[in-house]
Amino acid sequence: MSLFSQCIEILDRCLKDAKVDKSWVDEIILVGGSIRIPKVQHMLRELFGWKELCKSVNPEEAVAFGAAVMAAKLIGSSDKSVRDLLLLDVTPLSLGVEGSPSVYSLRKKFKNYYTVEDNQSSADIKVYQGERTKSTNNHLLGKFTVSGIPPAPKGEIKFEDCFEIDPDGILTVTSKIISNGMSNKLTIANDKGRLSKDEIEMMVKEAEKYKLEDEEYKKKVKAYNDLEDCIYNMKRKIQEYKVNKRVHTESLKKIENAIIQMSEWLQDNQAAPISELQRKKGIFRVCLHTATLVLKLWRLWDF
Repeated sequence: MSLFSQCIEILDRCLKDAKVDKSWVDEIILVGGSIRIPKVQHMLRELFGWKELCKSVNPEEAVAFGAAVMAAKLIGSSDKSVRDLLLLDVTPLSLGVEGSPSVYSLRKKFKNYYTVEDNQSSADIKVYQGERTKSTNNHLLGKFTVSGIPPAPKGEIKFEDCFEIDPDGILTVTSKIISNGMSNKLTIANDKGRLSKDEIEMMVKEAEKYKLEDEEYKKKVKAYNDLEDCIYNMKRKIQEYKVNKRVHTESLKKIENAIIQMSEWLQDNQAAPISELQRKKGIFRVCLHTATLVLKLWRLWDF
């Protein structure tokens, strides 16, 4: 039973990684000898809401045909029946890049992300393979740097990264700045830096073992980032008041002090539990919302 369950878990994970809902699948075509097993067919139907399975394709013939096409492509056959076919390799583990702070962000073929600092001039891209949430718990395939980012506030410059695997199994990761087209890439050969079969199996088991721990870590990072973004947005709002509006200096100073204190607390308490981060965010937002209203009233009164 455990082997059958593992097969279904892999299929379910593939659908989730591809962001494909099971209800979107129109037809389930069975290939490979194992699909003749009644239990496998039963579990497949159960997974897809008891949808009927397509058994019109000969499972052994489909596998043999695929292997023949792959062999023809690898030896460079010029036969017209395979000349225009493109076979794409797959990876046994998910591919992704490191986010902030040290969160492994799973990537599909294309994905957008943004700068994490004001006036950021370059971005270091670390490419990982694995299923864990924390980047350091995955396998580092390589890293590269994208330079030439135009000056701008945090979160305003967008990147696009792309993962491609060619028929020879060579992985190419490209990262491009959308606004000016500046880019860089990393190429990883199939025989360099990749994991062995035993290492892959071990990482899959670890991902399952620490699943709850990883989910908790992901929630904690989100709470940390939410509070950090709240502080950053308030800093920008205060700058707008300073530049564009006449405000009460004493009230403005109190808000600035509150921002500094919260920034220092966040820096000194990066290991704080989720509940404390969320509580601090709630208190901070209420206090600063009240202070902002005071600033607006002073601006209206001081005409």
